[in-house]
Amino acid sequence: MSTKAKEYKAKALKKKSKYATRVYNRCELCGRARGYLRHYGICRICFRKLASMGEIPGVKKSVW
Repeated sequence: MSTKAKEYKAKALKKKSKYATRVYNRCELCGRARGYLRHYGICRICFRKLASMGEIPGVKKSVW
């Protein structure tokens, strides 16, 4: 990722929220707002990556 993209992403994550009491669910790893899994606190993409590497305890790929 280029430095400009990293700067933009960091700036977007630090943006002051419009509402004082509203909670925004964002991925702890990448900051993605969509596809957020509440139970794990991360987005679906990061979840899939970590699960395939075996870094999430108790999660494995289902086979049938």
